[in-house]
Amino acid sequence: MPIVNRVAALSDEMAAWRHDFHENPELLYEVHRTAGIVADKLREFGCDEVVTGIGRTGVVGVIRGRKSASGKTIGLRADMDALPIMETSGVPYASKVPGKMHACGHDGHTAMLLGAAKYLTETRNFDGTAVVIFQPAEEGGGGGKAMVEDGLMTRWNIQEVYGMHNMPGLPEGHFATTPGAMLASSDNIQITVHGKGGHAGAGPHKSVDSVLIGSQIVGALQSIVARNVDPLKSAVISITQFHSGTAFNIIPEIAELGGTVRTLDPEVRDLVERRIGEVAESVARAYGGSAETKYTRMYPVTMNHAREAGLAADVARDIVGADRVNDKFIPMMGAEDFSFMLEARPGAMVLVGMGDGNECHHPAYVFNDNILGHGASFWARLVETRMPAG
Repeated sequence: MPIVNRVAALSDEMAAWRHDFHENPELLYEVHRTAGIVADKLREFGCDEVVTGIGRTGVVGVIRGRKSASGKTIGLRADMDALPIMETSGVPYASKVPGKMHACGHDGHTAMLLGAAKYLTETRNFDGTAVVIFQPAEEGGGGGKAMVEDGLMTRWNIQEVYGMHNMPGLPEGHFATTPGAMLASSDNIQITVHGKGGHAGAGPHKSVDSVLIGSQIVGALQSIVARNVDPLKSAVISITQFHSGTAFNIIPEIAELGGTVRTLDPEVRDLVERRIGEVAESVARAYGGSAETKYTRMYPVTMNHAREAGLAADVARDIVGADRVNDKFIPMMGAEDFSFMLEARPGAMVLVGMGDGNECHHPAYVFNDNILGHGASFWARLVETRMPAG
């Protein structure tokens, strides 16, 4: 079964919505314009219920099918926020807001789910309830968690939930998913090294060099992945910030390090958290200083439920054919706060191929409008397949 004809007819409209969102990017929870447009369109389409302010600035639309005997309710989630990046794509509809850009395709995700919502409100060819979820603050703000904590799943009795993300490098219109770990957990680390200041030229022997200690910690942390983590499992420790000093001839008292940690296994996550603190403190002590580690857990592993991942793959095969669906996708070390929704309810994350192009989070990233119909059709068929009208 190819792309839904009615959805294909909405392609130009979906592209226009996306271009408007792209020109007017908003960050984290400050997605007031985007959320307002989404809510207005859902009301215009004829959603049975439209609620704003879920998880601060999230939007929920409720679409009831022609029948309700099944008692099923399925959630479909898209994210709305952009990134703090200066755009260099050169497209005619480039960002009008300096330093902000839709560099991860959330404008496309929103447009695809709006297209599916329009189709579903027109046809209502299903037995149950579809809940379309438009989430703020995926890019580091935990908007998915905020929506769950605000009663998203319980208020509408959502029983299954599905998310979709575009994937540069995956052939255009192909789909990918997998049971189990799909994307990594994402955690932040901050390490504060305490030394003893002094004259860098005349008296370095009288000081405890926080910069030297910090440099040794950066290298030593890599031994955790190399020697503590099972080589058949995955972990990434990246120190991406190192701040210290005020002048060329002063050994500073303090050095501050920051970075990110990614894992695909909860036990590995626990191990890495413990070892980072141990390694930082022991290295600092060896050089006569001390170190404090603050480990902040951000997003858990995006863990697909096996049954729902299989159902999603079947729907994708109906849309694009079996040869264009990879249901054993190798997990990636990127992270997604859709993971909080998957902790709350069974469901799956699905990737839709963008074809060749720049990776997400790149200043010249360009979303491929050709996949809007694929994504919207997937959402529509998922609802109709999981809740058939009979």
